[in-house]
Amino acid sequence: MVLPIETSRFEQLKASGDLPSPKGTALAVMRMTLLEDVSMAELAQLIRTDPAFVGRLIKAANGIIGYGRRPIVSVQDALTVLGLPAVRNMALGFSLLGNYQTGACDGFDYGAYWSSSLLIAVATQAVTLRTRVAAPDETYCLGLLTRVGELAMATLYPHDYSLLLCEAGGDLRALLELEARSFAMTHAELGAAMLADWGLPKLFCDVTFCVARGEENPHAEGSREAVLAVTLQLARSISDLCLADVDARPAFARQVQLVGSRLSFDAEECASLTDAVTREWHEWGALLNVHTGQLPPFSEMIQPTPLAVTPMEEQMSEAGGIRLLMVGSDQTHADHVREVLAGACRMIVVPDSDYAKATELALELLPELVMLPWQADAAGFVQTLRKTRVGKTMFVLAYAESLDEGMMAVAFDAGVDDVLAWPLNPRVLYAKLRTGHRLGFLQQEIRRDREEIRHFAAELVVSHRRLQEASSSDALTGLPNRLAFVESLSREWEFAHQAKHPLSAILIDIDRFHVFNKTYGSKAGDSVLRQLASIVHAALRSQDFLARTGEDELSVLCPGTTLEAAVACAQRVRSAIAGARFAAGGLNLALSASIGVACRSKVVTDVDSLIKLVELGVSRSRLEGGGRVCAIQLRPDGIQASA
Repeated sequence: MVLPIETSRFEQLKASGDLPSPKGTALAVMRMTLLEDVSMAELAQLIRTDPAFVGRLIKAANGIIGYGRRPIVSVQDALTVLGLPAVRNMALGFSLLGNYQTGACDGFDYGAYWSSSLLIAVATQAVTLRTRVAAPDETYCLGLLTRVGELAMATLYPHDYSLLLCEAGGDLRALLELEARSFAMTHAELGAAMLADWGLPKLFCDVTFCVARGEENPHAEGSREAVLAVTLQLARSISDLCLADVDARPAFARQVQLVGSRLSFDAEECASLTDAVTREWHEWGALLNVHTGQLPPFSEMIQPTPLAVTPMEEQMSEAGGIRLLMVGSDQTHADHVREVLAGACRMIVVPDSDYAKATELALELLPELVMLPWQADAAGFVQTLRKTRVGKTMFVLAYAESLDEGMMAVAFDAGVDDVLAWPLNPRVLYAKLRTGHRLGFLQQEIRRDREEIRHFAAELVVSHRRLQEASSSDALTGLPNRLAFVESLSREWEFAHQAKHPLSAILIDIDRFHVFNKTYGSKAGDSVLRQLASIVHAALRSQDFLARTGEDELSVLCPGTTLEAAVACAQRVRSAIAGARFAAGGLNLALSASIGVACRSKVVTDVDSLIKLVELGVSRSRLEGGGRVCAIQLRPDGIQASA
């Protein structure tokens, strides 16, 4: 896409200093991320000067990590997960949000703008997590900035833009025309130019420009550009729904389903997606000081309002028959079809070629047969219907007074299943109805089979998860077992290797536990192990991973932790054990533990080496009499005494 604003014009706007732009720490972060030799440590140090940005960055990183990964708790880990482009764009978006929550444009609702932008950001990320059309962290930033052209107009021309907004009255087409006439540019053009200037990918800028103009994406269906465009449209539809008045919500909810179906999301997926977005919206709103309203579940928002398009007896709720939707038919045609079919169908009529209402009804009521007179603008309706999941299965029948090959070719290309001559032959029409009914029945069977498979798959997932939990948990202490510890160690080792982060391990062995078992019995030993697990867990940090890896052994994994910090952690555990009294068989007993510590390093290059070092540390601690912490890597003689 060619830059929609002349370069010289845009440079003048930038030079004026009036365009929305990042400030303070955000500006410094953006500049630093553009340096070729920037280090993560330097960038993390700069970001820590802005505590608010730290919290937002960590939340964003936790929003995209996969299931089962440890939570992100540090700036440096967040930077590693997100990457420099996403961090730069987040600094930009959060800075604009913080500095432009109010302004001089009276007709511009700044609060509603940021509520909508935040919704679009969260929704875009949520959809992208499903479609994988782009990095979810980057599409979050895209969503947050996708309406920035409107904010820029309100900032550049506060008085004039206020008048234009009032005159347009919420009509996008009218607003774009007024903007072009008054400022020789539109907010869609200005927004795309700003995104390009800030370094967002060309794909993002092109798609944002099309969506901001309310245009269909010109790229082929299924292409990355087309999927991203529909993703933004769906995010904006969810935003419209969440900010709509109560009475308007059903229509907006149906629009969410319509757009979602273009990404192969069914009604259930659209509902769960919207509910998840609203929850995340509330969390982000609290963090960013953006207003978020309380909303009911999607299932309540889509409750339909009565639609007075035909008399009550013609509604599809009428008992019996094939469900038939007639679109764009005049009363004469509708009466003729009703007379020919003589009660063989349940019929609803949408007169006057109101294709928008017809699309809503088709998605809501799911007719088996759609019937319409063929005319020039009917092709768009059929194509829109065919882009939806449910619309692909409907039998579409067109009719015309005169049939010619050119007209029929256009109709079939648009997605019509068959074309009949008017007036209708009753026998032929009945045959087509039976065909549509048979196809509808087969589609219902397929949907039922699919639901059964989905239900069965869900049960398998639950069973599999329970089996996984059982196979990876220690029945006595409730801690993860050795298998879970080995898997976590392998995963964290790979993460530490890629990110060049430290990784430490701690092995805790109860001194003379076999003697304790012989003296007091295995039941008392089990009680002590349960108490020990609670005591050690309380002495660890939130990011540490504790597991039972042997009869009298507990192991701790410390991600992002240096050897010195791990030794300090181990000392805290040793002190907690030494200071505790263990209740067993009516006695309060004192215990001690031998503890080994090791850390990933240039010498310790694999998991096996790390495990051998901690085991060697425990052995050295026992040689010194137990109740000690030993880190072989700290001293040449291998002894780190800490009685």
